[in-house]
Amino acid sequence: MAFTKKTVRDIDVAGKKVLMRVDFNVPLKDGVVTDDTRVRAAIPTIKYLKDNGAAIILMSHLGRPAGTGFEAAYTLRPAAEKLAELTGYDVKFIEDTYGDEAAKACADLKPGEILVLENVRFLKAEKKNDPEVAKKLASYADIFVLDAFGTAHRAQGSVVGPAAFIPAVAGFLLEKEVDTLTSIFAEPARPFVAVVGGSKVSSKIGVLDHLIDSADTLIIGGGMAYTFFLAKGYSVGKSLQEPDWIERAGEMLKKAEEKGCQILLPIDNVCADHFGEDAEGVVFDSDKIPDDMMGMDIGPKTTELYCDAVKKAATVFWNGPMGVFEIDQFAKGTEAVARAIADSDCTSIIGGGDSVAAINKFGLADKMSWISTGGGASMELVEGKALPGVEALLDA
Repeated sequence: MAFTKKTVRDIDVAGKKVLMRVDFNVPLKDGVVTDDTRVRAAIPTIKYLKDNGAAIILMSHLGRPAGTGFEAAYTLRPAAEKLAELTGYDVKFIEDTYGDEAAKACADLKPGEILVLENVRFLKAEKKNDPEVAKKLASYADIFVLDAFGTAHRAQGSVVGPAAFIPAVAGFLLEKEVDTLTSIFAEPARPFVAVVGGSKVSSKIGVLDHLIDSADTLIIGGGMAYTFFLAKGYSVGKSLQEPDWIERAGEMLKKAEEKGCQILLPIDNVCADHFGEDAEGVVFDSDKIPDDMMGMDIGPKTTELYCDAVKKAATVFWNGPMGVFEIDQFAKGTEAVARAIADSDCTSIIGGGDSVAAINKFGLADKMSWISTGGGASMELVEGKALPGVEALLDA
């Protein structure tokens, strides 16, 4: 499915100042980037702009600062240093975003040079899409490039704002993300198997609904499975559950039956009497979970069932773990499903968030067809929603 917005290829950037919104919201430990996936993802667009004679001004958020000024824990300096390390480019960094210092640094920037501004969220107004914020940012440049897919679903100052004042186009990452995630639903190679996990039905209701319409098989794991068990009349003990969503879960099971989408729920579960590293796992069938136990992972019979379904797929979309994968003894189900996807010949799309963390934990990233950099954005696209950041760009 062709991308419907203009990209950096469609606009002359030579000698122009380009303001580029990237997603450098990277994990840090002791001031060092511990996962550089998002920095790497921005490099193709940065390289293209540099090679074509643009002066490049990069901006991003990182973490959740209070929005009342500089906070050392959330500075973008480590991300700027990581970009320099990965590319070999001279990357300038300035501890300012909206002030005179930033404006002067942008004005002085020469073609081929790269400048990283400080965290856009050090100002609370950024998240409110304050037009004054957008106007200030736009004043730094001639062209705006959005390449931060992970924030494209947010109508915030640095994401959609500059597009109101200067020509706005997409970077290569944004183009690829939207193309990949829309085409998988428009024309998937079949059988199309969707694997959805995570804790809550309520947070993925739109995704599940959309997948029932398009997938041949929908595999459900993680904490959300227990609300589906309640809809089937099972007792789930102390497992995570959403009583307000039981009726809705039952409606989805009925809808899937009517649509001819096979829903696979766990048939057995690894349970424990408490949540923790020291918890001891015991396997119970799904209709026999004791009142004093909670589900922590899919069981061995379920793991085999799910892996068999994945092995027969031509296309797999995966979002959300099968259990508490952060604790090693409850990560077996998630790891087995991840390995089944990696070892198959299917087109595999990993839909951001915890799924990416799991893939990285098991060292399987290079075996997946596409790993999305955006959790919330990828889910909204899967739901069929328009992304504000994309909508603000120039039409192709």
